[in-house]
Amino acid sequence: MCLLRPSLLAFLIALAVPAFAGTEKRVSPSGTSTAWIATGQHLSIELIPVAPDAVRAMYARKDFPKSLLEDIAGYCVLGSIIRNETDAEISYDMNGWRFTAQGGQPQLPRTKDEWLGLWRQQGVDFSYSLLPAAQTFEPGDWSQGMITLKLPRGARFDFTYTWMQHGKKFSATVEGVQCAKESAH
Repeated sequence: MCLLRPSLLAFLIALAVPAFAGTEKRVSPSGTSTAWIATGQHLSIELIPVAPDAVRAMYARKDFPKSLLEDIAGYCVLGSIIRNETDAEISYDMNGWRFTAQGGQPQLPRTKDEWLGLWRQQGVDFSYSLLPAAQTFEPGDWSQGMITLKLPRGARFDFTYTWMQHGKKFSATVEGVQCAKESAH
């Protein structure tokens, strides 16, 4: 019986350990943009902070009312690239994703569906910029879109994302991400 305890304990620990990704921070040669990349997992993710003035400019080109421009620019907006790095199907649902500011409580990102509901109420019919709230990827598939977090400009946070593969749930954390400041300059 004593021999079973260590192996049972190791088994239980293995079940509880998330698939933490190694986080790589890349700064452009000009030093004007930064990306945080979690690779080496089943589902890799790249997070690129987008400055509020760039967010305003993008949506202004789509004729968004000023109130909506300021609403989304008030969020920490991240461009994202997500890839299935395996030879099997993977799915994600943002309802399992969390971000945690330093010293704060875990929070949910605001989803594409939530934004679209607000935009439609204001008469805006545009949906192409935001990351879908849930997706399924075949091997090698990838997607991109913006993720929005209710955090102040320049805030630092950890971003935990989850996915399913072969009926099992996995998670990884991108550590030390920083929201863009007001201007990209």
